[in-house]
Amino acid sequence: MSATNREVILGIGGGIAAYKSADLLRRLQDIGYLVTVVPTPSSLNFVGAPTWQALSGRAVTTQVWERVDEVRHVSLAQQAGAFIIAPATADLIARIAAGRADDLLTNCVLASDAPKLIVPAMHPSMWLDAATVANVQTLRARGFIVMEPAVGRLTGSDSGQGRFPDTNQILDAFLAMEGAVRDLVGVNVLVTAGGTREAIDPVRFIGNRSSGKQGVAIAKAAALRGAKVELIAANMEIPYFPGIEVTHVESAEQMLDALRDRFTHTQILLMSAAVADAKPKATALEKIKKAQFNNIELEANPDLLATLQPLKTGQVMVGFAAETSDHLASAQKKLSAKGLDLIYVNDVSGGAIFGSQETQGTIILANGENIPIPLQSKDRLANLLLDYARKQLG
Repeated sequence: MSATNREVILGIGGGIAAYKSADLLRRLQDIGYLVTVVPTPSSLNFVGAPTWQALSGRAVTTQVWERVDEVRHVSLAQQAGAFIIAPATADLIARIAAGRADDLLTNCVLASDAPKLIVPAMHPSMWLDAATVANVQTLRARGFIVMEPAVGRLTGSDSGQGRFPDTNQILDAFLAMEGAVRDLVGVNVLVTAGGTREAIDPVRFIGNRSSGKQGVAIAKAAALRGAKVELIAANMEIPYFPGIEVTHVESAEQMLDALRDRFTHTQILLMSAAVADAKPKATALEKIKKAQFNNIELEANPDLLATLQPLKTGQVMVGFAAETSDHLASAQKKLSAKGLDLIYVNDVSGGAIFGSQETQGTIILANGENIPIPLQSKDRLANLLLDYARKQLG
């Protein structure tokens, strides 16, 4: 799948394991994929179309004769960057191997040359039957990636090979098929995300517009590439994602404490959080009445990167700069002053970038090289930043 095509068709076969694909759908969305669910008619006996529509946010059809004006078996096939068929029953595997096109899913399979991952789930006797074995061999010979079913307890009291694999295993197989590189195995990556808040009183604070989406994208990308990831999240909710340990903080002081605890055993630090430069000199213990709310006396917050710099023992430090003017000059000055290995700067004039799924800006390396970044997804930038950080790490 190309870096720009993150469209996935998730085919659902008519097995009891169909409900487990709801988690797979969510996990694909968590790492930035856009998913259209195409269930077989029989699979709707286990999980109905409204469930898939609610989870995917997209229309769900099962037959070629539905929404004929869209020619969905062709349009879906053309937009798909990859297929995951999970669960795949013995019957569905047989139909695909035979080149059948008797529902929407099998039509889409025939109409697309995108990479296809098949995740079988069935009774062991069916998996080991000579017909299924031959069908799997046929599909593999045609370039399909067919996973081995897991071994374990099945429906009823039977056990053996035929169980639906764990979601993590399916994602690993999918990313391997897609060509994802696990080049950060054994590397500790520390990421900050979100925006700090400095309390004025119990109900008011000084904050900023950062959504934390870029930091979360970096953390997920690093985890998928095999790193051990710790994410320090300022005032944001983080959905569960395997391989990421999350610490929630509110203020700049709290973020600095969390960084000090973790920096010495980190190899790559990416400081994408928007940290308040100043805080109220005193925080009121009770809400300040409107009539008394005349002015706020401020004092500087600690400079997080400058505080960490003397503790640096080979860590790669990646900074971020959000500017409204003199972008490159300001970012270069920050890079030099804080001992960064690289910095990403973007123009946030008029509230641009904040809260968006896309970004554009410039990467500046410590050697002075500038790499312009055209408009692209924050997921794609995350991997690009990790590429440069890994090169710096050596």
